Order: sequence, then C-alpha cells, then structure tokens
Amino acid sequence: MHRQIAHLDLDSFFVSVERLRNRAYIGRPLIIGGTSNRGVISSCSYEARAYGLRSAMPIKQAKLLCPENVGIYITPDMDEYSKHSKIVTQIIEEKSPLYEKSSIDEHYIDLTGMDKFFNCLKWSQELRQTIIKETGLPISFGLSVNKTVSKIATDQSKPNGELYVPQDRVIPFLSPLHVSKMPMVGAKTNEQLKQLGITTIEGLRQIPIQLLQKVFGKSGVSLWEKAHGIDTSPVEPYSERKSISSEITFNKDTIDIKMLDEIIAGMVEEVCFQLRKEEKVAGCVVIKLRYSNFDTHTIQQKISYTAFDHEIISTAKQLFKKLYEKRMLIRLIGVKLTDLCQGNQQINLFDNTTEQISLYQTLDKIKKRFGDTSVMHCPGLLMHQKENPKLNKQKA
Repeated sequence: MHRQIAHLDLDSFFVSVERLRNRAYIGRPLIIGGTSNRGVISSCSYEARAYGLRSAMPIKQAKLLCPENVGIYITPDMDEYSKHSKIVTQIIEEKSPLYEKSSIDEHYIDLTGMDKFFNCLKWSQELRQTIIKETGLPISFGLSVNKTVSKIATDQSKPNGELYVPQDRVIPFLSPLHVSKMPMVGAKTNEQLKQLGITTIEGLRQIPIQLLQKVFGKSGVSLWEKAHGIDTSPVEPYSERKSISSEITFNKDTIDIKMLDEIIAGMVEEVCFQLRKEEKVAGCVVIKLRYSNFDTHTIQQKISYTAFDHEIISTAKQLFKKLYEKRMLIRLIGVKLTDLCQGNQQINLFDNTTEQISLYQTLDKIKKRFGDTSVMHCPGLLMHQKENPKLNKQKA
C-alpha cells in the first residue's frame, strides 16, 4: 500500500493576512518587514516579487528595486499571524486523522489507508475549500506518496492551487525540475551541484550514490533518495509547545549579582538557540527566582516576537533587577520564554543588520553540527561551568 501524504501551504501567508485586514493592499506590491533601511523582508506579495524582491532581502536593496512610491512597506504583526495560523490548524485538527504543523503556514497530513473509505484527492480538495471559505486565506496543496514529493507538488501548484502526483507519476514529475526545487537543496548545495554539472533532478538521479556520499557526506545519500522520489520520514503528530526554559540550582546559594547577570545571559543564549532550531519565536520573557528559604517568585514581560539573544537578554536582566528585592541568598534562577509561535529566524530582525543575521546563522550551523556547547559567548560558558563542574575542568 502506497502512502498518501498531503502538504498544505498558505500562500504568502503574512501578505494574505494583511490583505484581509486592509483590502487596499490587494493587487499592490506589499512588502512586510522592517521599515528602516537596516531591516530585511519577512514576506512580500507576488506583485512585489515581480520587481525582484524576495524574503530575507535587505530593505535598503528592496527600496532600490521597488521604491516606496510603488510598493507598500509595513511592519509585521506576529500576534495577528499567529491567531490566523491557529484557526487554520484547528480546522485541520478537526478533520484530519494525523497531521504535523511544520511551520506557521505549513501542514502535512497522513491520509494513508483513507482511500478505503474516501477518495484522498477529493478529501484534500474539500479540506482546502473549507479553509478558504472559513478563513478567507488562499492555500495550496500537493498530494503524493511522501513528504518530499507532496511539498514539491505544493510549490508547483502555487499560487492558490492543487496538484496530485500518484506513484506512477513521481519520477516523470520530478525529472525536469531544477534541483533547487528539492526541500533540502539550499544555495550552497545548489552551487556545489552546479559545479558537478547537475541542474535538474533527473541529472541528480543519474549520479552514483557513492559519488554523492563522497561529496556531501550523509546528506548525499538523502539527496540521492529524494531524487528517486524516496522519503520515509513520518508525519509527526503535532502538539503545541507552550514554553522553552532553562534553570540552574546552585550547589551553594549565592548573592553574586555580576555572576547572576552573566548566567541569565547564558540561559537566554541557550533557550534562544532552541527557539531558532525549532523555527519558533517568543512573545514573553519570564524570570524565576528561588531564595535560600525556598520562597519562589516569578516576573514576566511581553516583548515583540523574536528568537534572538541580544533582544531578550536586556529584558531578562531588567526583570531580574525588578524581582530581586529581598537581597537574600539565591538557590535557583531560571529563564522561560512563552507565547511561542511558529516562525523562522528572519521574522523579528527588522531593526538589526544583515551582519547580525549572518552571525546568528553561522553560529547556529556550528552548534547544530558540533553540539549546543561547541561555541558560546562567555556568559554561556559560565552558565555551563556552574551547571556542570566537569565542563569547567575540560575548558580550563
């Protein structure tokens, strides 16, 4: 029995939500991102893309291609986007046997076995129409035998379309497409494949798996499999994560404010990396203190949605100063980020430089490859030394 996996993707999601709120944006080049020249584009309409604009492009560059008297530049409203995302998820949850929310605007649904009772294509079409009718948001879907092919099918069906690729059509469907259409092929991998003379998925499929493995390591095997339409990754049941936190209980109670400030910064670095790894942003910071007499107190503050250390550290330290009034020895300190919603790391960096964005991306790549503690700022190292004395000896 072949698997039946549907992939649904809300078209230009942020743009679509803004157009629901203001119909004057319909048909106009709409750019959502930082309004200052130091920001980057989070999302833009198809009309804006016609000018050469794209996500993550610096606003300064965007305004040269699409001036402000032509395009409409607005700041994002993550609260509103999160609200609409949850509405769509609720509709999918009510009707689907098994679904995975992979981002703020994407879902996978496993329909395997349903064709005994329903036509999976018709069921997917009806679900799409229900979402459009109840939310007013355009959405596309691809239906095929696994997550990779269904996602590619969705991309090919955009905007606001649908595409079914049955088992016997997978290879003919994939073959003529550019390798960049494959989900795991980024700019760097694309360039490497180009240097090998590979531009299409058909060309990639003709390369021996041993060569791909030699050039790309383990990911070379995955490239070969996906080029052959093979992807066994499951649809993971979705559950909403409410918060991400980090706590330290000291072996010896402390009143060292400078050290506590540095540990707070280290914990923020840790939880923010976890946020970015899960492609989430947070809208609230919570600080927790437990004194030597076991009295426990917390304080929280709403923030603009972000997943970046430097934007949260100052808030966390200010909250600590407000909360720490008793001047008593501290037994435990914790940092928690709540009001989480799905979103990539570009979302809330509109007042930051592209150099900062690049730095975060580079550090995250190192951590993902070599481990969370492979590269840290000094406060982060201090936190791990306090948490694990063995680490202190290893780093000395």
